Amino acid sequence: MKSEPAYTIRGFAPSDRAAVRELCCRTGFLGEPIDPVYEDRELFADFLTTYYTDHEPESSFVLEVNGELKGYLLGSRKPLLNQLYSFQQNIVLFVRSLLRYPRYNVVSRRFIRWIVMNGWREVPAAPARTPHFHINLLPEARKMSTTRALMSAYLSYLYGWGEKSVYGQIVTFGSRRGEKMFERYGFRVMNRAEITKYRSFYPESVYLSTVIKNLETAGPLSANTDSPARLSRRGGALV
Repeated sequence: MKSEPAYTIRGFAPSDRAAVRELCCRTGFLGEPIDPVYEDRELFADFLTTYYTDHEPESSFVLEVNGELKGYLLGSRKPLLNQLYSFQQNIVLFVRSLLRYPRYNVVSRRFIRWIVMNGWREVPAAPARTPHFHINLLPEARKMSTTRALMSAYLSYLYGWGEKSVYGQIVTFGSRRGEKMFERYGFRVMNRAEITKYRSFYPESVYLSTVIKNLETAGPLSANTDSPARLSRRGGALV
């Protein structure tokens, strides 16, 4: 029986920034490249990754397989800073997208219109003043073991800082039942909302779900898996 390749979970480093942005765009459309939905990879990556890589990098983790970055967990335990940044970032990116709008193709223009008209209404509610995360892996790295190892690193990090709870927002569709997977990790589904922006590209309903975990009632996940994973350590702290 063929064994899984060794992988490493480590803290995000500045040199990972370009690879994280590329992975974000390669998986932005239901796990596939974002290009058929929106052509502007620069703005797409700015919106989803810049805060985490540039303003709170210590709260993020990456997955390496044979030395190549195959996944990431972008986290934040500073919700107020994140919200303030998001507010001003939304204004800046909106202006930039309007300036580029005449050069976009028809599909990208439709994406921008959806964001303006419906995007804010289709995001499910999330708890205020609570750490959160976004997790993303390339198709070949999407395994229970790798997801668990990334989650374990982040939850251990939060646990070490004495955080009380954490939430994430995950996309679920078709055979991808992310809610059930996160329930195994002690999360519960808080709410969910249907996302309509993919209706022209995907035949089934797509949902964005908010899942939340209480860190006061249980310790972090075990980092032990059936695969030969390695957790890097810096200065004696799990990263």
